[in-house]
Amino acid sequence: MNPVNILMVDDQPAKLLAYEAMLGEMGEKLIKATSAREALAYLLQDDIAVVLMDVQMPEMDGFELATMIRQHPRCERTAIIFVSAIHMSDIDKVKGYETGAVDYVSVPVIPEILRAKIKVFIELHRKTAELERLNEELEERVRARTNDLEASLTRLRESETRLRLQGEQLADADRRKDEFLAMLAHELRNPLAPIRTAVELLRRSEGTTKDIQWVTDMVDRQVTHLVRLVDDLLDASRISRGKMVLTRNVLELNGLVADAVESMRAVEGREHELVLSPAPAPIYVDADAVRLTQVFLNLLNNAVKFTPKAGRISLSVEAAGDHVDVRIRDTGQGIAANDLARVFEMFYQGASGSDKAGLGLGLTLVQTLVDMHGGTVSAQSPGPGMGSEFSVRLPVVAAPTQVDAQAGRILPASDGARRRILVVDDNRDAVESLAELLRMSGNEVDVAFDGEEAIKAASEFQPEVVLLDIGMPIVDGYTAAKAIRRQSNGRGVWLVAMTGWGQAEDKRRAMEAGFDAHLVKPVSIDALLNLLSSFQVGAVPPSLPQ
Repeated sequence: MNPVNILMVDDQPAKLLAYEAMLGEMGEKLIKATSAREALAYLLQDDIAVVLMDVQMPEMDGFELATMIRQHPRCERTAIIFVSAIHMSDIDKVKGYETGAVDYVSVPVIPEILRAKIKVFIELHRKTAELERLNEELEERVRARTNDLEASLTRLRESETRLRLQGEQLADADRRKDEFLAMLAHELRNPLAPIRTAVELLRRSEGTTKDIQWVTDMVDRQVTHLVRLVDDLLDASRISRGKMVLTRNVLELNGLVADAVESMRAVEGREHELVLSPAPAPIYVDADAVRLTQVFLNLLNNAVKFTPKAGRISLSVEAAGDHVDVRIRDTGQGIAANDLARVFEMFYQGASGSDKAGLGLGLTLVQTLVDMHGGTVSAQSPGPGMGSEFSVRLPVVAAPTQVDAQAGRILPASDGARRRILVVDDNRDAVESLAELLRMSGNEVDVAFDGEEAIKAASEFQPEVVLLDIGMPIVDGYTAAKAIRRQSNGRGVWLVAMTGWGQAEDKRRAMEAGFDAHLVKPVSIDALLNLLSSFQVGAVPPSLPQ
């Protein structure tokens, strides 16, 4: 056990020697001071357990010294024992206690009593010091434990954040999967509608060579569209499983791009201004001709889908050192800023919600195929309604070789019935085939190819029945239906929604928009004719209040 410090203060050296003799056997460290100043100096530099001091001293008496000792934070635990032969009255003792003394010893001092009293205060000092040490250890352990808990809490919060983000990503992936499946069903239904109508036309027609050729061509276009949808799905599956393989050769890029543009011209019916600006000199790339053509056809098809009729679509080939840039610009509906960063994500549809959005695979395939060719693809747009630009950058090589190219197309659909009928769909094949079939059934038929045309035609043609597609550019079917209902003859018109969207929510929206029936493509012709025959001409449709 380490000795503690005992400070003895008296202006008479003989008394200090006497105290030293009395306390020497206790084994503690004894410090002598002959003045208050000297005592204060020891108190400031050493940890003193007990101060044994005379009350009556020159310069500064014991009461004053005790007051100064107690004012210093370091000496709060120091025990002060007064020794006095004069100041022993009760008043003196009260004054001593008020200044900070803990005990009094009268003169003559009895050694045994002095040692006993000092021993008590030394033990108290040691226990207090031990308690402080234990308290500091406890506080340190509490701090360490608190830090551990805070670190654990931080890790827990980080884990919760990661789990929440993962949950949101899974929910988003699940939502996009559901949207993809709905869009897939819709896209597969669209080409089936005119094909089914074509079969009915063949059944009911006299079978002239011209009619058969026209129907055959239409079926071929729609089957091509179905094949393209299936091919996109297969390509997406190959990409996901890492099974996509390129058959690469050195190709002349100007020729390949020109073939892609001509293929798109043949498909889109020259309804847009397609402008090709090739590079002034041949440019060669190491590429898979089929896959690279697929890249440009997908981008051109995308531009055609989202650019209004008579809009401008330009494709330029620009050499730039060791690479070449192929830019496809359009004057179409543009891309919102928050969609730009995600347009290449698989199944991503953006915020347009248009029937023309497709499966959300085309741009994903473009990016993957361009990456496999060692290139990059980017999208830019000033904003909605301001067109867009897709830029494909590919590395160039030296030696020329042959170019291969192939085309593809995408269309939509609809079907019809009897009496004075307006058929509306942005798929011309669907409209024209259904209109022809309805005319063969003795109906007077007019057609429109978008919502705006439908509203105008309904006012001029005065139909009894309107067969109206929902997902159309510019003005959709819901908006067109509401506008037709507001026309002077709108209350007597029977509105039939014919669409690839067949969920309960889609039917509810159609009824709320004023439709009297909701048919999902491809529609059975017999079912459509039966529905039309059930409509009472001149009666108020059930969708309207009587």
